Amino acid sequence: MSFTRMPRFPGVNKAKIAAVVITFIIIIIVMIESVVIVEAGHRGVVLYLGAVENRVLGEGQHFIVPFVEQVVQMEVRTQKFQAEASAASNDLQEVQTVIALNYKIDPKEVNRVYQLLGVNYAERVISPTIQESVKASTAKFNAEELITKRETAKGVIAQTIRNTLTPNNILVENVFITDFKFSDAFESQIEQKVVAFQKFLTEQNNLRAVRVIANQNVVQAEAAARANIAKANGESQAIKIITSQLRSSPEYLQWQAINRWNGQLPYASGSGAVPFFQLPAPALPTNQTNQPLGATGQISR
Repeated sequence: MSFTRMPRFPGVNKAKIAAVVITFIIIIIVMIESVVIVEAGHRGVVLYLGAVENRVLGEGQHFIVPFVEQVVQMEVRTQKFQAEASAASNDLQEVQTVIALNYKIDPKEVNRVYQLLGVNYAERVISPTIQESVKASTAKFNAEELITKRETAKGVIAQTIRNTLTPNNILVENVFITDFKFSDAFESQIEQKVVAFQKFLTEQNNLRAVRVIANQNVVQAEAAARANIAKANGESQAIKIITSQLRSSPEYLQWQAINRWNGQLPYASGSGAVPFFQLPAPALPTNQTNQPLGATGQISR
């Protein structure tokens, strides 16, 4: 058998070669450990031997002290958290709802958030804050007010959540609250009350309509009465005027009859019949002595 023998390089020390290789590897490791890249939408929390430093690294590439400093990345983009909450109203009615909020941590204070709350700050702070805020807020309202004043109650809950999370450098952008859910017995009671109230409003509207019609009838009756009074007053005044005219001029009635006569003479029988009107008697011719002449034109004696 033949073996291929490695060529020997005279003057080359194997120990030196190993030292160079090891040094090169160490340099590569040190370079890798000294460079950190913070991802987009994140901030870097710098730890010096486990202690949180008072600086925050932005997005991009940064240099740190290798093997001594460490960087923990914290997301600062808007995130969503949702939780179910149950509480009791002021009148001790059980209320259930679902709270969803959009939030983000303050980019300038991520080191404080990591130092005080850690990476899982949502479970440590946001979840219990929602539960306590719902309990504290719904206790200010009766169950019926949570229905009739729903927007007001939601505003109180949202403001309570903001006031609690803001001191912890957690910025709440939006709070979404679903409708409040009550027990089946209470919802049935509310439904019956709403139906009764709607029926009451209908009866009130019907009563108003009846009152309007009655008022219209009264107004019409009063107007008719005033018209009758005015007509009676007018007739009374007319009678007074006619009576006055008759007293001063008895021929007034005959003048009225002539004005209203249609040209036809009325029929009358009996000796006591009253003529329609008296025609003036024609004047008889007279002589120079003003004595009436007879039928033959002679002066009657």
